[in-house]
Formats: sequence, structure tokens, C-alpha cells
Amino acid sequence: MRLKNKVALITGGASGLGKVDAQLFVAEGAKVIITDVNDEAGMALAEELGCRYVHHDVSREEDWQRVMGIVTAEFGGLDVLVNNAGIVQVADIESTSLALYQRMNAVHNDGTFLGCRYAIEAMRERGGSIINMSSLSAIRGYPLVPSYAAAKGAVLALSHTVAVHCREKGYPIRCNSVLPGPIATPLALTVIEDASGMGQPEDVAKMVLFLASDDSLHVSGAEFVIDNAGSMVGGAV
Repeated sequence: MRLKNKVALITGGASGLGKVDAQLFVAEGAKVIITDVNDEAGMALAEELGCRYVHHDVSREEDWQRVMGIVTAEFGGLDVLVNNAGIVQVADIESTSLALYQRMNAVHNDGTFLGCRYAIEAMRERGGSIINMSSLSAIRGYPLVPSYAAAKGAVLALSHTVAVHCREKGYPIRCNSVLPGPIATPLALTVIEDASGMGQPEDVAKMVLFLASDDSLHVSGAEFVIDNAGSMVGGAV
């Protein structure tokens, strides 16, 4: 019960990595709120796990205000935020439109910024852990998804800045980023057809659990690559 009585908000929690995070968090004793735009899957998972589901477009500030209001009113505060929501669309740099680039950044970059900003507000006094999902593509590059890679690079940089800000302000808030390589999720499989050699969502969820728990009380501003040393031999997603 490494998260006993901790209140955890997981964005993009209806499927993929977020779904497995939610399952593991509940098993470890957390009070979980999952948010997503996929209401059917989100409500079904919340019913299965006995947790709370809220519709949430992470790129919209008014949605963050509404979600955080629900978290405060129903759960009394927030201990863990997992900025997990994400989208991907294959298009190399020559075929990526400005609209696609901006949409990718709105979800990944703006969404993570807003999550960090409102989580700090909620955690300033009680403390907590912010976990931002970046990607190996942020540091290695992947030619089929330049807008995704750029957005995930911004997530990584923002995570470092948030960690230092909280440290300098004396807030008991940790902020770390997770950089998965190829992981067999529905999102990744839209980009990679061959799933052989890919990691499993549970491999990432266990790292997220560590960062959410008190086991990582002295860990902040760090980045955790999860790719079984794949970045050392080439390839990234």
C-alpha cells in the first residue's frame, strides 16, 4: 500500500499508460481521479476500479480549473499528478502542417504546463509529486513525429524548471519526467507496426509508482528513460 490515502490525478487515464497507472495506483491504496476525453472508456474504467472519472481536455485552462475544483471539493486536496494525456499523428517535417504542430503542442506542452501550474497551487502546503510523461523522442528524435518529439522536449525542459522552482520556493513538491521508449500501447502502435521488442505499459507504471510514492522523497528534477538501453543502440519513439 505504497500510496495509501494519497489523492492522485491521472490525465489521459482511460487507456494506455494512464489506464495501467490507474490500476496500479488503486491497488496500492490511492484515491484516484482519472480524466480523459474518451468518456465511454473512462467511465467504464472508473466503475471497474471504484475511482472517479472526469471529462477533461488538458489543453483548456477552464477544464483544469473545473477538474481541480472537483479534486479539492471531493477529496480535500491533491498529492500526485500524472501528466499523461497525449496524442500522436504520423507526419514527417515536410508534411506536418502548422495546425498539426500547434495541436500536438497544445495537448502535450500546454496541457503539462497547466497541470504543473494548478498542481503547485494545490500542493504548496501539503506537498506532493508531479510526474510528467515525456518521451525518448525528446532526446533522440524520431523523423515520423517531429511535432510530437518537439512537444515532448518541451515537457522535459518544463519538468526541470518546475523542480528547481519548487526547490527555491521551499515547496515540498517534487517534479520528475519519464521518457519511455517503444511501449506496446494503442498510441504507440499507431506509429510502430512491429511490436516485437517493445516494453509493456507495466514497465512504465512501476516507475511512475516509485515517483508517486514516498520512496522518491529525495528525487526531483530527474528524468527516467525506460527503454531497456535501446537508446544506446539506436531507435526511439
